[in-house]
Amino acid sequence: MTHTADSSAEGTDGTAGLAAPPEHIDVVIVGAGLSGVGAAYRLQTECPERSYAIIEARQSMGGTWDLFRYPGVRSDSDMFTLGYAFKPWRGSKVLADGHSILSYIKDTAAEFGIDRHIRYGTKVVGADWSTATARWTVTLERADEAGDRTLTTVTCDFLYSCAGYYNYDQGHAPEFPGAESFTGTVVHPQFWPEDLDHSGKRVIVIGSGATAVTLVPAMAEGAAHVTMLQRSPTWIGSLPSRDRLADGIRAVLPANAAHRVVRTKNILFAIGLYQFCRRSPKAARRLLTGLNKRIVKDDKLVADHLTPSYDPWDQRLCAVPDADLFEALKTGDAEIVTDHIDRFVPEGIRLKSGRVLAADVVVTATGLQLLAFGGIAPRVDGRQVELNRQFVWRGAMMTGVPNFAVCIGYTNASWTLRADLTSRLVCKVLNHMREHDYAAVEPRPTSTLNERPLLDLASGYVQRSIDAFPRQGDRSPWKVRQNYVLDAASTMRTNLRRTLAPTPVSAVRGARVAAAEQPITSRR
Repeated sequence: MTHTADSSAEGTDGTAGLAAPPEHIDVVIVGAGLSGVGAAYRLQTECPERSYAIIEARQSMGGTWDLFRYPGVRSDSDMFTLGYAFKPWRGSKVLADGHSILSYIKDTAAEFGIDRHIRYGTKVVGADWSTATARWTVTLERADEAGDRTLTTVTCDFLYSCAGYYNYDQGHAPEFPGAESFTGTVVHPQFWPEDLDHSGKRVIVIGSGATAVTLVPAMAEGAAHVTMLQRSPTWIGSLPSRDRLADGIRAVLPANAAHRVVRTKNILFAIGLYQFCRRSPKAARRLLTGLNKRIVKDDKLVADHLTPSYDPWDQRLCAVPDADLFEALKTGDAEIVTDHIDRFVPEGIRLKSGRVLAADVVVTATGLQLLAFGGIAPRVDGRQVELNRQFVWRGAMMTGVPNFAVCIGYTNASWTLRADLTSRLVCKVLNHMREHDYAAVEPRPTSTLNERPLLDLASGYVQRSIDAFPRQGDRSPWKVRQNYVLDAASTMRTNLRRTLAPTPVSAVRGARVAAAEQPITSRR
């Protein structure tokens, strides 16, 4: 059952009074994950006069790092760049485990008082922009223990989605013929059962992406055997679990200074590797296959199962700490099978080649589903915005939607690098509005743009859903670059007057007063 909160006031004579206006918040941040907590820090630091609230649909903070609980869950980016610029990462691991990252997010929120601004168990189910008042009306849904839902509304001047672009409620789950006949257990990593015990069991992990290469060595420690079943190989590279140079720098420099130095080092390395792969793909292929052959010591295995047909960074490169996946392959605790599934059978999976892989547990690490802006479908003056007809400005704001920003991280580097730049840009925009007495701003191109996909990756999870997302253009500031150094040099220097069309406060002041004083009829 859904209830709507009644904010009407009624006099003692039974006549209707004036509507109690909904709560007004200057900035609403959607999502209390890594990005949302970082956005809140920037907002309260650079726009201290603005009120804000973080709306979080789950009952706890952390986003991805609270949701994903599968064995071995960890970052696939180094923590010196995945962590915040303002909060040094003090852990020892380069690719940290999920629990450590979650603790880091919670510690950050507590240290800076951000946790007091989070509203848990609250989902944004509507976002309506009024041109007349230059404000958002955000509809929120809360569910109690009995399952009853209550709808309320708040208004805000600026709406900032930090919910990422993954569907937390549903992963990519292709239908497998005969799945109902399988006598074992089938699980999806996104919804890992707490009581699943794989000890001594035969496990098949379907997939070859970051989740699969994490699961296989983690499960191989206790399983009888683990098979990674892939349709085609993925580029995988090994990284040391500890950065000895970073440890040395942290031993001699103060924490903040060391963090900046190591962070800069890792940013430059990541950009250099990406540029090398894109500019010299043949050399990059030789480098990666050569390194993997040296570790695995099996040229045929590398050729058959670890050498993709596509070039490095056509899809995201997978990183494994201390070659843990390769070590599991060398000991025989795990294997990689490259084939296509014919169908599930009672004892496991039959392949197109005719081979049957026996299994007690099958993990469908088949990928994630993309969902634009955490499912927020913005409406402007009563009409839903066609997201795929809009262009993204500076990787942050969007044409056709005033006072709205989204947090979209890099695909070739740590998510947090662009997330932090976007949050700083949002603060710059808010301060620009205050200084010039603007009620609203909206990005508008001055000439025709040639559209391109927002995320330029060939990965299946991107290609399945990218048509539902806004586009990027073919030139700055409408081009979503994958280069932190260039973005860091230009984002905060951008001339907001050139591409942001303003609405003065004076143009909407009367409408705001009228809206606040609008009478309603009592429902009694």
